[in-house]
Amino acid sequence: MKKIYGIGVGPGDKELITLKGYRLIREADVIFAPKSKGISTALKIAEEFISDKKIVELEFPMGEDNSSRYKEAAEIIRKTSGETGAFLTLGDPMVYSTFIYLLSELDKIGVNAEAIPGITSFGAASNITKTPLTLKGDNFYLCDGEINLDILKNSQSVAVLKTYKDKKKILSILEENGFEYVYVKRCSTENEVILRDRTAILEDKDYLSLIIGRRRNNG
Repeated sequence: MKKIYGIGVGPGDKELITLKGYRLIREADVIFAPKSKGISTALKIAEEFISDKKIVELEFPMGEDNSSRYKEAAEIIRKTSGETGAFLTLGDPMVYSTFIYLLSELDKIGVNAEAIPGITSFGAASNITKTPLTLKGDNFYLCDGEINLDILKNSQSVAVLKTYKDKKKILSILEENGFEYVYVKRCSTENEVILRDRTAILEDKDYLSLIIGRRRNNG
């Protein structure tokens, strides 16, 4: 493989794939897709556009140390025949993405790699719920399940991904620090659910969920 593109396919709606991302997916000789426990959400989003393509799925189990798998995957990509490949990733390749770690390994073995921006889940969710992420002079805080109180206290808005880790604690912290919040599950998909009730949020167990909070009286 001479070149690999890490392509963000967005949060779930296939129409949120960028024009550039779509073009490179269609032009690619091979499609690479990460999966966890046999499931590739990124692949499902783009399935309509790749039915005629060679597809290579790469296993990266969630919650495990995948260091050796990144090395193995980079070698698989290098040895795969073809001019260009497309590595599909949820959201944006540079935001909590498998491709970030894979990119480091590809660089080590001389594979030409490029990241193509995609629409993030929190960006889509803020639009769907009409919740501003930033106004002039605001600080926006993005975190991955664990909230740093020092950062939160100096932020007007926050997006918390991987809320399944300790949802009750997350909601309590937001409430105690004057934040209103909204919970979005399966953002931009046909199974999307938006919740604002604390009890309903705590009862939901979906992994593909996030919480957006905005400090009260900040627009």
